[in-house]
Amino acid sequence: MPATAPRGVGHLRGDEPFPAAARRALADAQLRRNLGHATTTIRAKSGAVIGELPDWEQLRAAGSAIKADVLARLPELLEQLEAAVTAAGGTVHWAADAVAANQIVTDLVAATGSDRVIKVKSMATQEIGLNEALAAAGITAVETDLAELIVQLGEDRPSHILVPAIHRNRAEIREIFLRAMPGVDPALTDEPAALAAAARRYLRQTFLTTPVAVSGANFAVAETGTLAVVESEGNGRMCLTLPETLITVMGIEKVVPTWRDLEVFLQLLPRASTGERMNPYTSMWTGVTPGDGPQAFHLVLLDNGRSAVLADEVGRQALHCIRCSACLNVCPVYQRTGGHAYGSVYPGPIGAVLSPQLTGVEDNASLPYASSLCGACYDACPVKINIPELLVHLRAEHVAAQRRPTAESVAMAAAAYAMDHPALYAAAQRAARLTRLAGRRGRGLPPPLSGWTIGRDLPEPPARSFRDWWARR
Repeated sequence: MPATAPRGVGHLRGDEPFPAAARRALADAQLRRNLGHATTTIRAKSGAVIGELPDWEQLRAAGSAIKADVLARLPELLEQLEAAVTAAGGTVHWAADAVAANQIVTDLVAATGSDRVIKVKSMATQEIGLNEALAAAGITAVETDLAELIVQLGEDRPSHILVPAIHRNRAEIREIFLRAMPGVDPALTDEPAALAAAARRYLRQTFLTTPVAVSGANFAVAETGTLAVVESEGNGRMCLTLPETLITVMGIEKVVPTWRDLEVFLQLLPRASTGERMNPYTSMWTGVTPGDGPQAFHLVLLDNGRSAVLADEVGRQALHCIRCSACLNVCPVYQRTGGHAYGSVYPGPIGAVLSPQLTGVEDNASLPYASSLCGACYDACPVKINIPELLVHLRAEHVAAQRRPTAESVAMAAAAYAMDHPALYAAAQRAARLTRLAGRRGRGLPPPLSGWTIGRDLPEPPARSFRDWWARR
């Protein structure tokens, strides 16, 4: 049977359940202000450029159909990709889990004799904890994406798929640079242009002197063996062209069959993610070209629980995700708690359905409940992942896995029994009116039932039930 991601390695499991972490995040007013400003800005930009396309819904449907086709014949497409990459001079490695992937990359870097690598922003390498594995082997990984660099220098954790430092404002970023960036000007201001220039000066020499780069991949074209990375700063282009050795770690679900399929996603992704009509930097490479770019290319195909997700006919649609973060930007829960509360490198609505499946639901049992089920994430998703459906599906899996009745299951069983007996149901309705004496709306349930109203308002019962109204009429 397909295995889930191993424990003790990588960043898919948190140290505490979502409710506990979320409660602490809600107490951070500055965090909520930062998140509110950033997500509102991104939503507005994205909505404007999406509104320019009369065929946006058709593009979404096409993206969803392509992803469904990929998952239906994933082994065939991966073998086709391997053959094409190999034919172009690259080497393909298969990693069953995070432990295997980290060992493969560490061995490849050690074989070059380098003790430093430059990195393109990569969710897959964060997922497996590659930086920590490299550090344990005496190899320094330098993040070159500006937001990832902020997180790394601040000894922090990413909190957003697209904008990992979304929880920081520019004053906080200035303090991080002054404290942790070598050679920074003490007179550095918090103007965005000044902060970007400081990062550029810091990274320039690293780009020119580091012989090994590690990247992720947004897409891989099976028919040609071409890999693609999309980014907004140009740091990816530097990492993908200057080093002698390039190592790419890619989740197996990122493959697409043809170039024409890639065309669909290159229209969907920038609009849904950053609110741009096209991505500023789209870098593509196929194997090795003598005398031009890296002269050794390695592709590490990562499973790490994805086969287990694929085995679930309902849950597998989470693998459609193209990491655009549109669902995070519209989610009322994420906007108030931020990404750290989810405990996984994949936060927000997509993390609430992807992380539990990669790890096994019981290892992330609270995440499927980290949602109001409002459906905004489904409406925003450019590949039409039905996240509310997946949340309910995973909640059902969690309940089924419990070996003893829970308070909620007992309460629901009692409610079902009452609704099946009209006289008892009518008596319960009359008794419910007594809660009107317990206080204003949102209060009135004693322990242990008060647990229900910690995160929900208790609707005030009407003065007269429908049955009473009907009888009097």
